[in-house]
Amino acid sequence: MSTILRQHIEKIVPLTDEEFDRVMSHFKTRKLKKHQFLLQEGDTAHAHFDNFVVSGLLKVYHTSDDGHEHILQFAPEDWWVADYRANYFESSAVVNISCLENSELLTISYANREQLCKEFHKLEHFFRKKATGGFVSQQRRILSLLNNNAKERYEEFLSLYPGLSQRLSKTLIASYLGVSRETLSRLSD
Repeated sequence: MSTILRQHIEKIVPLTDEEFDRVMSHFKTRKLKKHQFLLQEGDTAHAHFDNFVVSGLLKVYHTSDDGHEHILQFAPEDWWVADYRANYFESSAVVNISCLENSELLTISYANREQLCKEFHKLEHFFRKKATGGFVSQQRRILSLLNNNAKERYEEFLSLYPGLSQRLSKTLIASYLGVSRETLSRLSD
């Protein structure tokens, strides 16, 4: 499991064995079952962690006052998932994160991540690159929702996340795209 994280980090920055051992000393393993929550809106106990997905698939979503579920992100293997607002402001969670499959994560508290970044400039560089990539992805997603029709959004989803559609129900994909299940069925036929 630690090998997967090391390979992930070393796509951006190299680490010595000693540095990586220090990094790993701040992570904990967390195993969750399908349908189990990693985080729920209002939670403070688990809100201030970054989570690296070793195996499995999670979804990040918000439930509106009318009970409608808005999926913000899917997090498959080799992705990071967190409530970044809760981390940054040290506040309660504003999103839910639940497992769509049995999942295994490596988690690090926001405080420990910040400590590692102070100790190792290269880790600060790594997390900055990951955060910037996340901002770019969110910006692309917002612009797609604003400018593209349902068919274009669906084609973009298939292009950006090959293989993910086989792991997700049409209902989940439709929710992510902001369309009805019936509309998605017409697009995918």
